[in-house]
Amino acid sequence: MGRLIARLNAGLRVKIVIIASLLLTLPWFGYRFVLEIEKLLRQGQEQTLIGTARAIATALNERPALFSQQASFLPSVQHGRDLYVYDLPGSITIDGHLTDWPEDLDAKMHYYGRQYVRFSQRPYQQGQTDFYLITGRHQQQFYAAMKVKDQHTVLRRSNSHQVDRNDHLILALTTPQGEFQRYLIALEEGGQTSAWIITDELDEPNLFSPTNLMTAQWQPRQDGYSLEISMPLSLLGQRLSVSVYDVNHDTHRDVETIIGTANANTASDLGTVLLPSPEIERIVKGMGHSSSRIWVLDRHQRVLAQSGDIQHSDGVWATSVRYDEEDHGLGSWLDQHLLRPLYSTFLLSEPVPFQDKPANPALITGVNVDQALQGRGYAHWRASTDGKAMILSAAYPIWLNDKVMGAVVAEESTQGVQTLKNRALEQLFNVLLAIIIIAAVILFLFASSLSGRIRRLRDQAEQSIDAQGRIREAIIASSSKDEVGDLSRSLAGMVNRLGQYNHYLENLSSRLSHELRTPVAVVRSSLDNLSMSGLNHDEQRYIERAQEGIRRLGTILSSMTEATRIEQSLQGADMEEFTFNELISGCMQGYQFAFTERDFQVQVPERPVNITGAPDFLAQLLDKLVANAVEFSQPGSQIDVTLSQIGKFATVTVSNQGPLLPDDMADQLLHSMVSVRSQAHQDKPHLGLGLYIARLIVDYHAGEITIRNRHDCLGVTVTVTLPLSRTASP
Repeated sequence: MGRLIARLNAGLRVKIVIIASLLLTLPWFGYRFVLEIEKLLRQGQEQTLIGTARAIATALNERPALFSQQASFLPSVQHGRDLYVYDLPGSITIDGHLTDWPEDLDAKMHYYGRQYVRFSQRPYQQGQTDFYLITGRHQQQFYAAMKVKDQHTVLRRSNSHQVDRNDHLILALTTPQGEFQRYLIALEEGGQTSAWIITDELDEPNLFSPTNLMTAQWQPRQDGYSLEISMPLSLLGQRLSVSVYDVNHDTHRDVETIIGTANANTASDLGTVLLPSPEIERIVKGMGHSSSRIWVLDRHQRVLAQSGDIQHSDGVWATSVRYDEEDHGLGSWLDQHLLRPLYSTFLLSEPVPFQDKPANPALITGVNVDQALQGRGYAHWRASTDGKAMILSAAYPIWLNDKVMGAVVAEESTQGVQTLKNRALEQLFNVLLAIIIIAAVILFLFASSLSGRIRRLRDQAEQSIDAQGRIREAIIASSSKDEVGDLSRSLAGMVNRLGQYNHYLENLSSRLSHELRTPVAVVRSSLDNLSMSGLNHDEQRYIERAQEGIRRLGTILSSMTEATRIEQSLQGADMEEFTFNELISGCMQGYQFAFTERDFQVQVPERPVNITGAPDFLAQLLDKLVANAVEFSQPGSQIDVTLSQIGKFATVTVSNQGPLLPDDMADQLLHSMVSVRSQAHQDKPHLGLGLYIARLIVDYHAGEITIRNRHDCLGVTVTVTLPLSRTASP
């Protein structure tokens, strides 16, 4: 590579610029690095989400009471026959208009047509009579909404004793106590209905008895009518069927078609009804997993409980680092109007709003659900329903007596990870672009300066000798200490020696006799010239190393004398009563200006905390603790400083995020000459005197100081306890 560049027919500046162009590979390496970090983040998100599903499933394991009322013990479920009761966001006004049901009402309604015909006088024609049905609940009320297709609606006559000689519905159900009951809802004029309970007792004189436990309203439609039903949830057990009885002739009023979810004649023929479990939903919400969309399913993949919103489930923890802070400077303008559009066009894909709604909100399917219902936890990535985002879905089985009774499904989007990746790439590219531009400019200026010096040296060398080889003028030696300066001094010495030699040759005839008579003088002159030579490079390097050693020794002596000076000053310090709150607040304001790369979080009580001591030394104590926290934390991390009053003592804690203390080193750090700094922190000599000085100040004030790792294992906390003044109230 070096030979190829050397053979290149170009100037020094061009060659340096070509070499500097290798810096352009840094963005590519940075881009690959961020992509690898994104993979790690997604793997971590996957493991975390599986852990979330496992934690919730563990809370639901071996709890048969949660599933005994959910028809989860059935070997199979027939959709349409077995009904699902949706959890409604609010109460429903029973007016027959269906306007206050959820927007996705049509998607949730189940169609009942030819497959569900229970009786027909004539061969059933598709579309002759059918209906759509949805059931729901809110609080302690059960609701049903229907869209019935009926070409001719026959209503009950006013004051008629017959309630089944017209269009009507029959709801057959079992109560929570297991009793079989049937209710008839007859359509009347003006959208009104009447509800009747059907009695099958032989000694009952009337087959139909009016009841006010059930209310319903209907409204005409272009092809039939819509109907809303409401009744107390306490009437409904584990089985339910809804049947539509169609009457089309106004005179003989015979029932021509019966379409129902199940056979309504006996309790055993009814379909099951699944109510979302409020107890399971409370358990899920109580665990605080609001950052994920959670579903709890029974063994038939039906939803028992749901919590969370996928739009707020981006898989990223809350952070104090904000990426969208507005800045009105030139850099912000360039980033928003030039760099960010450029990145978005060629490198980045910004997350966009998306929709992800299951085709059937009551039935959750997927390969992860299938694996979980077979007893294995599983996670997989899938596209959202609109294809605009990737969704991570994890499922884990719920066990009961060594049998899988259901599954917990947790889902999150990758919007947060994608946003973090984009912000990281933007910042990385901005920094690398600035570094490349600055480095290119500096290298170009350096190459220009270097080539200019070389050209000047070339011109002096050409002008120093004439065409006959005589020395015309001396080369002015450069005072620079670099290689070009050495070359200049070497050429100057060479030209000087050539000049002397030429002068010697020119005067050889006149001086020959003198030189022969006095050879000793010639040797002495040569020895004198040799003694006048300057220091070489190795001697100069030894002197520089000695100077560096003296400087480090001076720093060490200054640090050692500081501890001695503190000890002597404490012996004559004046004690006074003052408010500790004001001292800490004032010092923290200075730290926030001095250490702008750290995020200081200060908490002091509003009530004055009075202590007796030396304010100057306590301020120096805070200086040592905060400086230590800053040194062992990363830029942008948070440092917490808290003052609290516990009984007769004031407690100050300084907590930072960073490396943890080694085992059995917490107490030793308070002694002199003890340090745990790694080689990366040894840019200057450290004798471990900072915490030792802090301990001297605390001991003088009759307090205690401790150093411990944080409970979350993310850093270290230093705690200082000082006694309150005698006049302070506990």
